[in-house]
Amino acid sequence: MSGSPKARQDGQPAYVLHSYPFRETSLVVEVYARNFGRLALVARGARRPKSAVRGVLLPFQPVLLSWFGTSELRTLHQAEWQGGQPQLTGRALICGFYLNELLLKLLPREDPYEGLFSHYQEALLKLASPADQAAVLRSFERRLLQELGYGLVLDHDVETGAGIEAAGDYVYEPERGPVPARDSKAGNSVQLCGKTLLDMACDRYADPVTVSQSKALMRALINHHLGDQTLHTRQLLKDLQQL
Repeated sequence: MSGSPKARQDGQPAYVLHSYPFRETSLVVEVYARNFGRLALVARGARRPKSAVRGVLLPFQPVLLSWFGTSELRTLHQAEWQGGQPQLTGRALICGFYLNELLLKLLPREDPYEGLFSHYQEALLKLASPADQAAVLRSFERRLLQELGYGLVLDHDVETGAGIEAAGDYVYEPERGPVPARDSKAGNSVQLCGKTLLDMACDRYADPVTVSQSKALMRALINHHLGDQTLHTRQLLKDLQQL
């Protein structure tokens, strides 16, 4: 290998976000590595029945990955399962795929977000427990936008700088933040009460109104940053709720 720091990396903490067939026996694996961000690796021969990495490259499981190459599609050299993460099942599994789809569609390639990596680990552990799944999703969505430079303003009115009042009525404008409902002229804004903003700032999601309004707000903000991209897992979660 060459002396380039990108030529070879060994034992890097990572998670598999998505994989798909490549040529006859290989896989392209989209991964999220703590120190390298989102990467695409080709796992040669991974679809063969006796492949050493076939049972390791699974979503939601912590792995140590080694790879080499400097092109956009690097070559996976080794994958080691780290354990310690309970399997996701049922609705929690769909929530996990939703988190992965957010990372795939919003994270730029090869841009490390080490703080977000820790939040992702924490979210997976909570989804595997009896934790409130909606609260886990809202908390992760907020941290994801913050890491990407789109942090939410939740404690003050951006029009006057005044603190948010729990009993007040506000409109959240995607490009700015909350303003009193009477002052908003934006057409793509979300109406919500001050208590919802204050609850979100503290990750409190016990109030049914907060649950409903925070979901509407995060959906609008994520759609704003996704542009023309569609989240397929969001529709799946919606369909499950209607069963």
